[in-house]
Order: sequence, then C-alpha cells, then structure tokens
Amino acid sequence: MNQITFTAKEAKNNFGRLLDEARRSPVAINKNGRKVAFVVSYEDFSQFEGMVDSYWGKKAKTAIKKGYLTVAESKKFVDSILNA
Repeated sequence: MNQITFTAKEAKNNFGRLLDEARRSPVAINKNGRKVAFVVSYEDFSQFEGMVDSYWGKKAKTAIKKGYLTVAESKKFVDSILNA
C-alpha cells in the first residue's frame, strides 16, 4: 500500500486535501520527523471498531467457557465485597 504522509504543518495548511486523501486511504501525520497520528475515513474507523468489538466479544465468550465470571456475576461479587 502506498501510504500518504503529511507533516503537521501541511495537514494544518491543507486540511481539505488531507480529508480528501483520508477518504481514499489512511494518512500519516509526521511531526518533527516522527509519525504522531493517522487520519482515517469514517468508514475505515467504523470497520476497525467492528473488528475490535468482535475480537473482545470472542475473548469474553472464551473466558466464560473456561469458567470465568460473567459481567453480572462479577458485579455481584464486587458488590458483595463492597457491602460486606
């Protein structure tokens, strides 16, 4: 993938162009020669959020199968300790 990079100053001075580029692919923002941020389209961010939610959902299901407490059970346990 051919990554587009803006300096922080370029991003500030060409914000409209930055947004147009980000709609096509993620744009790296460099400050003092180091990558400090990425600008991504709303669609890419939504897809990323979905992947993260799916990942943690699978982790939670695996934990429950292994005998870890569910959210409700955890809350009940913590409440019992705090109210003891």
